[in-house]
Amino acid sequence: MIVERTDFVSVPVTDLERSTRFYRDTLGLDQIGMGAWPEFQLGENVSLYLLDPTNIGQEFAGPHTSSIALRVADVEAARAELQAKGVAFAGETFDTGVCHMAHFTDPDGNVLMLHRRYAPRD
Repeated sequence: MIVERTDFVSVPVTDLERSTRFYRDTLGLDQIGMGAWPEFQLGENVSLYLLDPTNIGQEFAGPHTSSIALRVADVEAARAELQAKGVAFAGETFDTGVCHMAHFTDPDGNVLMLHRRYAPRD
């Protein structure tokens, strides 16, 4: 098997309208899908869609706890912009020695991260 690319990442939510506003208005993501399956473009080849598990006969079993890394040009500038919109971050921006990361959550507790690698890959 050869994986060509990742097409989308699904995020479980309990309120599609509230979450759509967060991803579209607060994060400023480009909304490309509407209705029962709101979808947002993430860069060139990946999209994120919101999934209300009750639409497919399941229950909301909790948020994603592994972060979705959103690459931005400047983590601190993006963080300041989101904080001005009321987004709370989990701790300070973390410098790993190769990248900067700043973690926060969506309204359902799904973990997201502002991310920027600054060191070249070996």
